[in-house]
Amino acid sequence: MSFKDEWDLASALKVLQHPTVDSQLWSEAVEWLLKYGPPSIRRILLDASQTATEMQFPDLQPSHYTPDGEPVYDVTQLATSLGISEQEVQEIITKKGIVNDLFDLFDSDSVSKSVH
Repeated sequence: MSFKDEWDLASALKVLQHPTVDSQLWSEAVEWLLKYGPPSIRRILLDASQTATEMQFPDLQPSHYTPDGEPVYDVTQLATSLGISEQEVQEIITKKGIVNDLFDLFDSDSVSKSVH
């Protein structure tokens, strides 16, 4: 069963609303919603994620932005901010299945250095 099929909107939202849910289960529900959830929920989660990133890593600055204004970060800067190696960052990106999206993103002319 693929990750996409492990969840549906109702179950992911139920996990997010549960007051004592396991953190691993909660993060999987958020990840599913970010990948497959409706745009309105994705936007709420992305905004919250950006706020948390800015608070926890104030020196980390996006290297580019997507056409939707979402920040894109440099692997070297992420590694430095997180205190891990670039290889570890790459492994996390690959494990999360983000790598294909990133390559598609950077292969296109749709990434800019400023927010639109």
